[in-house]
Amino acid sequence: MLAMNTYPRAYVAACRKRMGDQLAAYDALGASKAAAARFEPLFFGHLVLALDACFVHRTRALEGKDGNALNEVRMLCTSLLQHDGVMTADKTIKYDPAKSVLKLQIGADIALSASGFKRLAAAFFDEIGARFV
Repeated sequence: MLAMNTYPRAYVAACRKRMGDQLAAYDALGASKAAAARFEPLFFGHLVLALDACFVHRTRALEGKDGNALNEVRMLCTSLLQHDGVMTADKTIKYDPAKSVLKLQIGADIALSASGFKRLAAAFFDEIGARFV
């Protein structure tokens, strides 16, 4: 597939709904606190990968390099897949933890919570809407 400069609104809405359905299913589990503590970072780490996969062909020039939520998701995915879940810098992105959604420092272990993923997904979809729709 070629790089994408735009995404249809219906496609973005369907992806947002799919993420919402995943969150609703997680919320309905009602697992014990101990089970949730073990499961939560694994589940939400994989949801970040799924979120990125929905828009993996986005044009990097339109995505920008200013440390926005799209950049943050890209860095999270690379860190989860290639750096054992440790937040790793990307020399092409101007990442500032203080301005990021999750506030993760470079070198920190990535362990997303439900609330962190909800904030990240909302910011991600806002950026997709602003830059690609």
